[in-house]
Amino acid sequence: MSEQKQLLAIIELGGYPNLMPVYQRLGFKAGLVTTQRKAKAWLKRQQPDVVVAEYNYQTDFRDRSSNLETLTAVLQRYPDVKLLVLYPPEHAAVFDNFRKTHKVWKTVAFPITEQKVTEALSDLAP
Repeated sequence: MSEQKQLLAIIELGGYPNLMPVYQRLGFKAGLVTTQRKAKAWLKRQQPDVVVAEYNYQTDFRDRSSNLETLTAVLQRYPDVKLLVLYPPEHAAVFDNFRKTHKVWKTVAFPITEQKVTEALSDLAP
C-alpha cells in the first residue's frame, strides 16, 4: 500500500469553488493556508507532493511581479514538489513571463472548476 500523497492549497483570493473535497476525493491529504507567509511556515514542517496556488499579478510590488516569487524561491529547496498554478486569463501575458524564470508544473485558467482541477491532478493521484 502506498503512502497518501500530500497537497498544500494556498488560497489568497479565492473566487472559485471549495476544492478541498476534490483533493480528498483524489486521495490527497490536503492542507490549507491563506497567505504566502503561512505557506512558507507550513513548508518548513512538511514537504507536499504538490502545491496549488493562485497567481496574483501586482504592479505595486517593488522587487517582484506577483505573490508567487517567494513561494517558488522556497520550493527550489524541494525540486520534487510540483506547483499547480491557478491564474486569471487577463494576466496570461505577465504569467507567461513569470513561467520563463520559475518552475511551474501545470496551470489552470479561471474560471476554476472541479473538473479542470481534477484533470490537472489526476496523473498524480494515488
